[in-house]
Amino acid sequence: MIDNSSLSHWVMVILLIGFAIAHSGLASLRPWGEQRIGARVYRVGFALVSIPFAVILIIYFFNHRYDGIQLWQVQGVPGVRSLVWVLSAISFLFLYPATFNLLEIAAIAKPEVHLYETGIIRITRHPQMVGQVIWCIAHTLWLGTSFTLVTSLGLILHHLFAVWNGDRRLYNRYGEAFLKAKERTSVIPFLAIVQGRQTLELQEFLRPAYLGVLLFIGLLWWAHPWLMQATLKVPI
Repeated sequence: MIDNSSLSHWVMVILLIGFAIAHSGLASLRPWGEQRIGARVYRVGFALVSIPFAVILIIYFFNHRYDGIQLWQVQGVPGVRSLVWVLSAISFLFLYPATFNLLEIAAIAKPEVHLYETGIIRITRHPQMVGQVIWCIAHTLWLGTSFTLVTSLGLILHHLFAVWNGDRRLYNRYGEAFLKAKERTSVIPFLAIVQGRQTLELQEFLRPAYLGVLLFIGLLWWAHPWLMQATLKVPI
C-alpha cells in the first residue's frame, strides 16, 4: 500500500510529465498552429495551457516539499541560507531573459521566434535550462527531502530535453544562420567565452529588463513567507 507521502512523489512525476508534454509539445507545434490560427491566437492558447499547469505544479510543490524521506538537514548550518538565496537570485537572472519581449508574450505584439546571440546568450545558449538547474540545486540543498529531489530531477530532465528541442526548432527555422550562431555559443555557461568563441559584453546587460528581474527577486524575497502560507489554503 502506498502512503500519502509516497503518493505525492508519483503525483508530481505525473504532473511534470503532463507539463512537459503540454509545454514542449505546444512549442513544437507552434509553426503548424500559427499557420492555421495566427501567431497571437496561438500564443494565447499556449499561455492558457502552460500558465495554469505551471501554477498547479508550483502550488503542489510548495504544499508537499517536505514529503518523503529527509535525506539531509543543513538548514541550521551557518551560511547555507544565504547560499540558497544567492543561488536562487542567480537562477532568476538566467530564467527570465525570455520575458524581455513582454509585448510578444502577452500577444500584444506579434510573437516571433528570435535568434539571439547577445547578452546572456553569450554566457549560455539556453539560459532557462541553466537557471532551472541552479534553482533545483539551491532548493534541493535547502529542503533535503526525497520529494524535492524527485521534483528537481524531473525539472532538469525536462529542461535538458528542451535544449535539444529548442536547438532543433531554431535550426528548422533559421538553418545555416543557427548553425553559425551555435558555433559561437555554448550550452555550458561560459564555455564559449573560455574557448575564445565568444566575448562577454557587459554593456549589453545594462537594460531595464534586468532591473525588472532584480526588483522581482526582491519582491519574491519579501513575499516568500506569505506565499508559503497562501498555497497551504489550496487543497492539492
